[in-house]
Order: sequence, then C-alpha cells, then structure tokens
Amino acid sequence: MRRWIAHLDMDAFFASVELLRYPELRGQPVVVGGGSRHPPLVQPDGTRRFARLRDYAGRGVATTATYEARAFGVHSGIGLMKAAALAPDAVLLPTDFDEYKRMSRLFKQAVLEHVAQIDDRGIDEIYFELTDLPGAQDAVGDDPHGGVRAIAARIQQAVQAATGLSCSIGLSPNKLLSKICSDLEKPRGLTVITEADIAARIWPLPAKRINGIGPKANAKLDSLGLRTIGDLAAADPQGLIERFGRSYGSWLTEAAHGRDDRPLSYSRDPKSISRETTFERDLHAKHDREELGALFTRLCERLADDLKRKGVVAKSVGVKLRQDDFRIVTRELTMDRYTADAAVIRRHAGLCLKRMPLERRFRLLGVRAGHLLAADQAAEMPAGQEEGQLALPF
Repeated sequence: MRRWIAHLDMDAFFASVELLRYPELRGQPVVVGGGSRHPPLVQPDGTRRFARLRDYAGRGVATTATYEARAFGVHSGIGLMKAAALAPDAVLLPTDFDEYKRMSRLFKQAVLEHVAQIDDRGIDEIYFELTDLPGAQDAVGDDPHGGVRAIAARIQQAVQAATGLSCSIGLSPNKLLSKICSDLEKPRGLTVITEADIAARIWPLPAKRINGIGPKANAKLDSLGLRTIGDLAAADPQGLIERFGRSYGSWLTEAAHGRDDRPLSYSRDPKSISRETTFERDLHAKHDREELGALFTRLCERLADDLKRKGVVAKSVGVKLRQDDFRIVTRELTMDRYTADAAVIRRHAGLCLKRMPLERRFRLLGVRAGHLLAADQAAEMPAGQEEGQLALPF
C-alpha cells in the first residue's frame, strides 16, 4: 500500500480573504500589512477609495500580497517602504487577524469532513493522510494515482464551498515532498509526486525550497556550488557532514533524495497562547498612556477570547516588550486560580508591567497566558486578593 500524505496550503490566504470583502480589487496588485491605520474610505457615491503603497510612511511590513503584487517582487515580510518602491500603485489594506482566524477554522472544519485528523501547522496550512481512505490506492483510467487525486480534488472543492477561497494541495509519500509540491502549481494546484518523479520535478528546484534550509544554510550551500536540490543530492554525504555537522549534514542528504519518515503530529495542545502587536511608531508608557492602555486592554480581551475558544484556562500571565533598541523584556507571574476572564488577565498583566523598566520607548507589546488546562478539568481555587486598585502604568 502506497503512503499518501497531503499538504494543503491556502492560496495567498490573507489577501484572498480581503478580496472576498473587496471583490472590486480582484486582478489588482494588493498588499496586506502595516497594522490597521489605513482602512478603505467610502465615497459619497458608495464606492470605496483605497490607500496606495506610494502614500505609506512607516516601518510596517507586508503580511501577504496577491499574486499580481508578487509579480513586482513584493512578498510577505518585506518592508512596506521597500514594497512601495517596487509597486507604488498597489493597494494597501489593513490586517484583520480575527477574520483570518475565523476563515482558518472554516477551512479546517471542511477538511475534517473528509479525513479523521489533521496535522495543524498554522493559520493557513495543514497536513493529513489519505492512505487508507476508500479509493486512495485506485487507478483511474490512465492515471495510476487517479483515486487519491480525486479525493484531494473533492477536498479542494469542499474548502472552496465553505470559505469561497482556493487552496493548493501537494500529494506525496511524505511531509517533506508534499510541502514542496503544494507550491509547484499555485494557485489552485493539485500536484502528485512519487519517488519516480524526484529527479525530474524536485532536483531542478533551488535548494532553499526544502523546508529546513534557511537563508544562512542556503548561502553556505551556494558558496559550495550547491544551488539546486539535485546538486545537493549529488554532493558527497561525508563532505556535507564535515561542513554542516553530523545531524544536519546527514539530513541534507536525506532531504535532497526526498526521504522523510516523520509521522504526522495530531497532538496540538498548546502550552501557552499569546497576543502581541507592533506599533507604527515607538510609544512611551507615560507620554502615550491613553493609547497604550486601550491597546493593552484589547490584547487581553483577545487573549481571553482565544482561551475560551480553545476551551482552556490559564494559571500564569506574562507581558513582553520590545524596546526601541530592540531588546526584549519579559515578566511573568502565576495567578492564584485558573482563569479565562479578560479583566483578571488584564489586572495580572498590569502587575507584570509594574515590574518592568518603562523608561524607554518600545515598539512591541505582547500578553501571554501560560500553564494551560482544559476548562472542564480546572480545579476550583480560592480567589486571591483584589489587585485591581493598584495604580498601573497604563
């Protein structure tokens, strides 16, 4: 029986969600990112006027971009000022992570109508196994893998029906190859790769297309003349071990030959949940107290919503700051009882702030809930003293 592992990746997920909201932007270069300070403006005639990259000033980064924007070289993680130089006429939309998470839940629920379990790898991608599904081992006409291809196509259609969004699916004997091939025919791709296809379909690709080869490793491989996956497959395994260490060097050889025996992981119980935001400008606890207070409260409310949605409660709360010199400061405390209440989280997070140096401006603020337990398993704990009357920084 041939093993079939699928990797499903939503196509330009955040941007595609926004195009559902603003269908008049279809076919245009669109970039999502830079916070939430540039919403579309409704004109007197009912039409919407959108911000353009050329008018952006700040240090925000692109969260994602449509394929039309990617054609100009704009990609996720690029600074918006740099993106503006590449595609000044591109539309700039604010991020809406609450909506992206809602759509993420919808597409995963649609997949779970067809498979028993998913290996959840993030907001827009999952793995799942099709090996034992009825028809997965069948040929269809001249296609020896037509059965599993048909199952994957039905899952694509189910995702489209549930969300209005398209996805791409890679099918192969393992996670490593499926991750690569889900990206080969985007958007709406359905790519099947077996061991017999590795030389023709995988080896010509750049080495960095292997998940696990980062920028530093790729630069080192490039300096050795190993630019494609095929180059890596042909390299002396012992030489790779000498240059990259036994573990990583051996893995490079295995990955280049498409070998990967990792099982799918279905245990996704989080140890902690966090919410954070990066500001458009550096803020100060004293001079920007009102703005920070509202942001801080909203982060705690969203964190509480996340806990309730996952059916868990927290015993510890932490706060994270990234200062204007990029140093990260964290503080954490343990509460006297488990909670998913926003007000309780806000109060204890404020106590963490009382223990933090707040003389410098900072660019990032985050709140974390830890020591999680299923809500129905949490033991009743005596309530602690009321700390809400303490004067907090914001």
